[in-house]
Amino acid sequence: NGDRIIEIGMIELENHVQTGKYFHQYLNPERPSSPEALKIHGLTSDFLKDKPKFIDIVDEFINFISDSIIIIHNASFDVGFINSELRRCEKVELNEKYIIDTLALAKKQFIGQSVSLDALCRKFNLDISHREIHGAIKDAKLLAQVYLELIGGKQTTLEFNSTKIFSDIDLELTHTNIEKLYKNN
Repeated sequence: NGDRIIEIGMIELENHVQTGKYFHQYLNPERPSSPEALKIHGLTSDFLKDKPKFIDIVDEFINFISDSIIIIHNASFDVGFINSELRRCEKVELNEKYIIDTLALAKKQFIGQSVSLDALCRKFNLDISHREIHGAIKDAKLLAQVYLELIGGKQTTLEFNSTKIFSDIDLELTHTNIEKLYKNN
């Protein structure tokens, strides 16, 4: 029905760890938002009117994703919009073999349960108190955490303590014990 992308937010994960690199852009959809959509994202036409169009940022977008695996919640919805914009710009569409849909993963893991992003955040005790409306970069950060939980969870037991762990006496005893081991061999 002619709907367009108004915001893109992606964060980079490398070996399942956030690198701090991200891509975030508000876009001028070149048409007014529907009242229903406005309730979800809160981005007014007035706010978006001076933002770049998708064609203005398409190369930066493509360079950011390069040949990466893309993790999306409800991928068919978002990929439809992205591929539509890519076609308008005469660019190659996203290859679905490089897309992981966390909605599909969650449906397999939580059969018959609600698997919206909010519901999954609650299941995994992730803080969504700052998420009154959908925002692409906020959602991407939450989705990264949800994805890690869906594939087995983050490691929560390893903690580093900045306080001094060993006293000088402990270290002296440790060196003494190591010396004894070498003498006995």
